[in-house]
Amino acid sequence: MSRIGSFLFAELCAIIFTKLNLASILFLAEARIINTFYDRLHKEFLINEQLIETMKIACTSCQPYFQKIKESVENNQLKILRAFQQNRITDFHLNGSTGYGYGDEGRDKLEKVYATIFKAEKALVRAQIVSGTHAISLGLFGNLQNGDELIVATGRPYDTLLKVIGTQGEEGSLRQYGIDYREIPLLKEQEIDLEQVCSSISGKTKMVFFQRSKGYQWRTSFKIADLARAIKSVKDRFPHVICMVDNCYGEFVEAQEPIEAGADLIAGSLIKNPGGGLALTGGYLAGKEELINKAALRLTAPGIDLEVGSSLNFNRPAYQGLFIAPLIVGEALQGAVLAAKFFELLGYPVLPQYDEERTDIIQAINLGSRELMLSFCQGLQKACPLDAYVKPEAALLPGYVDEVVMAGGTFIQGSSIELSADGPIRPPYNIYLQGGLSLGQIKTGLLLAAEEMRKTKSA
Repeated sequence: MSRIGSFLFAELCAIIFTKLNLASILFLAEARIINTFYDRLHKEFLINEQLIETMKIACTSCQPYFQKIKESVENNQLKILRAFQQNRITDFHLNGSTGYGYGDEGRDKLEKVYATIFKAEKALVRAQIVSGTHAISLGLFGNLQNGDELIVATGRPYDTLLKVIGTQGEEGSLRQYGIDYREIPLLKEQEIDLEQVCSSISGKTKMVFFQRSKGYQWRTSFKIADLARAIKSVKDRFPHVICMVDNCYGEFVEAQEPIEAGADLIAGSLIKNPGGGLALTGGYLAGKEELINKAALRLTAPGIDLEVGSSLNFNRPAYQGLFIAPLIVGEALQGAVLAAKFFELLGYPVLPQYDEERTDIIQAINLGSRELMLSFCQGLQKACPLDAYVKPEAALLPGYVDEVVMAGGTFIQGSSIELSADGPIRPPYNIYLQGGLSLGQIKTGLLLAAEEMRKTKSA
């Protein structure tokens, strides 16, 4: 070999050695950071070492699914970025208004951004909508009249919606206003019974309602493809019937939203996915212009419509929260996948499984007893930035038919895009985990929940 050849070979070897050495250093540094995280959990929270080893195994198993979630985050982030740009949002729109809110450009532009994102003709996005149930209620009361019929196609709806419907004769409910209600049970495979839904539609049926998320049921949530098939089945035979979707917990999980699946109207909450953990309050509806206008009449009053409603300090966090929502939803989704694998390894039934496709941020875990539900929530609470010292207990809450236990020391009261869990205290004793602003916090919460359960079982 010539002198030049020897020199080049030596240089190449040095470069390769340096890169390999650097890679080794980075790998060891990353491993050290991870070990420091788990070491601190063990020392500061006294978490059982076997639980920590199980968490490490779960994390390794979930890596391919984390990558898919990150790709989805990027796609939804681009969609929201383009909606901001297409509607020419400026810092002026971040300002709020007082009093009647006349001429609130920020409020009105925010609704146009939502309409663009959800592929809707119009949207209603207001701080005065106090919850997801309130948003759904506006869509129902605004578009149903005495003598109309509402069909719920996805089985038993969420507990709070039962009060709106008036299944027990509640004051001010749909039934009290002369609106009939029919509930179509799911097939035993937990799928929508399309044949029964369509055969139940009559001349007085005004709306068919779909609940995308599982609520407090032990089933998989309905994906956009499931909703598309169901809505097409209804619209092919009954094009005049309104198809409304409860979109709570599902925003920015898939590439498409229910309006793209044929829905006429959707509703949700800003202290869930679309608020990104920053929106202080609020809810939204999106869909056909006529349906949104009618819903707005229920929020305000005839003749006032959408022209009033001061935004106060709502606009800035609502815009910023919406912009980062895909990122936060991605963290929550990774946490849900990890929870499924972790508790599966611990021997608990979970739904969905860690490797299943998802359409919402909810993870159901069957704990099997009241005591373990309480322990889970008490452990999870210890991972919260606020009220970490509080010990959750079961209680009857407005809108629920059973005692409910909830965990969540959140910056926004009741926020379920932040790390939280809840469930009704009734057999088979399922807990429903959702949210989390960072995967690190979710890991901590899962380990603390499992540790508290371990103590309960060994007591």
